[in-house]
Amino acid sequence: MLEQKQREEKVKENLNLVHTCANRFRGKGVDYEDLFQAGCIGLIKSVDGFDESKGFKFSTYAVPVIIGEIRRVFRDGSMLKVGRSLKDKARLAQARRQEYIGEHGKEPTVSELADILGMSAEETAQVLGAVMPVMSLTSQDEGESRQLDVPIPSPEEEIGDNIAVEQILSTLPEPQRQIITLRYFANFTQQKTADALGMTQVQVSRAEKKILLKLRKMLT
Repeated sequence: MLEQKQREEKVKENLNLVHTCANRFRGKGVDYEDLFQAGCIGLIKSVDGFDESKGFKFSTYAVPVIIGEIRRVFRDGSMLKVGRSLKDKARLAQARRQEYIGEHGKEPTVSELADILGMSAEETAQVLGAVMPVMSLTSQDEGESRQLDVPIPSPEEEIGDNIAVEQILSTLPEPQRQIITLRYFANFTQQKTADALGMTQVQVSRAEKKILLKLRKMLT
């Protein structure tokens, strides 16, 4: 588990991922601030849940989680406003977090803090997200707060799911990568893919199922 300072740095260093993912959903009926806040919740979850020992890049793990939180805003039909109730919960969460750190000498995970608060892990992450962006986007300079400038990627930059998918595909053996590329990027049918690769349609179908299962496991 990362120490608090490392955790904050990890969040700050990867805010571009949130901007990148949130930009994908601009102009679809939700304010950008709400998209960004939802994405920050996903980023916090990713920082707390990322296991570097599995050998994947952080962005490969984080992007699907961030996009999932942003999509939740549309699915639930609600905006993530920081109201009084959420602020009260955030203050309580921060107090319990400090108590935990004092007792155990380490930062609690989202799940551990959720158990202490009697909330679900999802609700706890949302509560933390209500305060974490402010902490991450500002810094102290000789007692004065100043806003950090975070560059926003251009809309033309490849974003969202493609970031994770492309990184995962690069780890596949060439034959497997060819099947996925032809089927899902070139929109080939299984038969056309089989013809192009010198395989039968049945072989392509079986291989595709195994590869997709492998990709799902790698992403989760």
